[in-house]
Amino acid sequence: MMEMEYVRQFPHSQMDRRPRKRPRINTLDTPQSSKAQSGLYSGEEVDNVTSFGPSRLQLEHSSHFMKGLIHKGSPPWRDDDKDGHYVFELGENLTPRYKILRKIGEGTFGQVLECWDRETKEVVAIKIVRSIKKYRDAAMIEIDVLETLGRHNRHGNGCVQIRNWFDYRNHICIVFEMLGPSL
Repeated sequence: MMEMEYVRQFPHSQMDRRPRKRPRINTLDTPQSSKAQSGLYSGEEVDNVTSFGPSRLQLEHSSHFMKGLIHKGSPPWRDDDKDGHYVFELGENLTPRYKILRKIGEGTFGQVLECWDRETKEVVAIKIVRSIKKYRDAAMIEIDVLETLGRHNRHGNGCVQIRNWFDYRNHICIVFEMLGPSL
């Protein structure tokens, strides 16, 4: 419980500071590419993207883990979209532990991504909350409730299981077990 209090009182103003950007390259020297070509996604832009097939996903992960070739760096820093959603690219890392596979859905509070957990070697769902204070505060309450329910759920089948949570680039990220489609 003390850890939860510490997180609530942690000043996030430091996290809002973005690193200085590099000088822009003259646009006359380089061909312009559209957002679709760059592979950056946010908000509902991912709805029409095809996800990885199961066979490709399985082969990709097993070969990289066996050979130890996983690149565990963080993606480049990007500004959030106009609504405060995290901007991502399919296949990049969401922290060194999680690799983004596809977008599952989006709601008022943020978006849910299907990710590969390199530590447990399982597919998980990660809810990435918008970087707006009222949604961040609500997410911390949600975490408290889910952790309390989890402690009192003896058989583990009464409520969705929270696996982990973390604060990434001013977004509260809640890691859940992967379940079926939303009812």
